[in-house]
Amino acid sequence: MVDVDSTSFLVIVVAAATAGIFVTVLEAKVALPVVVVELVLGIIIGPDVTDLAHVDPFTNFFGNLGLGMLFFFAGYEIDFDRIKGRSLELALLGWGLSLVLAYGIGGLLEAAGIVLSLLYSGSATATTAIGTLIPILRDRGELRTEFGTYILGAGAVGEFGPILLITLILSTTHPLEEAGILLAFVALALLLALVAVRSMFKGWPLLERTFETSSQLAVRFAVVLVFGLVALASELGLDLLLGGFVAGMITRQALQGREVTVFESKLTAIGYGFFIPFFFITSGMKFDLDTLVSSAGAMLKVPLFLGMFLIVRGVPALVLYRRILNARDRMALALLCATELPLVVAITTLAVETGHMRSSTSAALVGAAMISTLVFPLLALRLRRPEPATA
Repeated sequence: MVDVDSTSFLVIVVAAATAGIFVTVLEAKVALPVVVVELVLGIIIGPDVTDLAHVDPFTNFFGNLGLGMLFFFAGYEIDFDRIKGRSLELALLGWGLSLVLAYGIGGLLEAAGIVLSLLYSGSATATTAIGTLIPILRDRGELRTEFGTYILGAGAVGEFGPILLITLILSTTHPLEEAGILLAFVALALLLALVAVRSMFKGWPLLERTFETSSQLAVRFAVVLVFGLVALASELGLDLLLGGFVAGMITRQALQGREVTVFESKLTAIGYGFFIPFFFITSGMKFDLDTLVSSAGAMLKVPLFLGMFLIVRGVPALVLYRRILNARDRMALALLCATELPLVVAITTLAVETGHMRSSTSAALVGAAMISTLVFPLLALRLRRPEPATA
């Protein structure tokens, strides 16, 4: 019998609702990412500030479900028909260059004693928070633009690549064994995708008829797919992020060419209305604020890592897209690529648990990622606004 802290659960739910109210009220003035508000509220209700709620196995379980749903949406937005070709090629080149920069700078920081491991610290800076950015970009209509195609490509590789790093290298001491398991998982996922596509061809009319009924078959099947693949990945020793991401890609392929506005609305309500806030709020509750503010060295690492995000993920965007996008759009793309958060939390948590990162470095990296999620999208969207016409 699991001992459930119902008070903490209620406080987290109230914090999620408060975050939604706060963002909605400010929506007309500023496009504030709700995940940042959720993280901040998590810190406030957590043990380092007001101590109103605690992360127990029950709330942590819901946080993990939220993480799986977050990466489901990241995978779901990957439309290969849109990003194939030049967009995908540049995204792969960009992430390769990011790894070179990340491990190069990480090596210098390790040599200077600032970080313990260039591999973990570098990997954390070579990510992109496309799952976090998608709601903002969708609300602003950017996903339907040519610019949106390039950010989707860069975000897909910047998120899927680090997931593979976590799965094959960072979280295991047997990479060859993990590679074999990963191949088996991918083969099973492809089989599921094939079955889903063929089943959807015949079964979609039936699923559509349940959209306004209590059975909600389409939504239930999607939830089973997400958590089924997350559970399978975890049982195989793979990272649960991979399960959520692959479930999103399978769902996208299965629904290709169909009208899915109502279906997407219902999934969004479940994911962003309940599960995903649990991940960000509990992450805020686990954030080591005391370690960060009690150490001048840790505080100085925050701007250091923030600048590293811009160099590692921003510079490739500025360089590789110069013949495709104008200067303002390249700068906007660089800022969006340098927006990082969920994978930073995942990698730093793993690094601290395995002794490859100090708590102060983890807190500084997560703090820098929070600032990037708050500031960079706002600057990028401002750059995307049309320049005022001159008289």
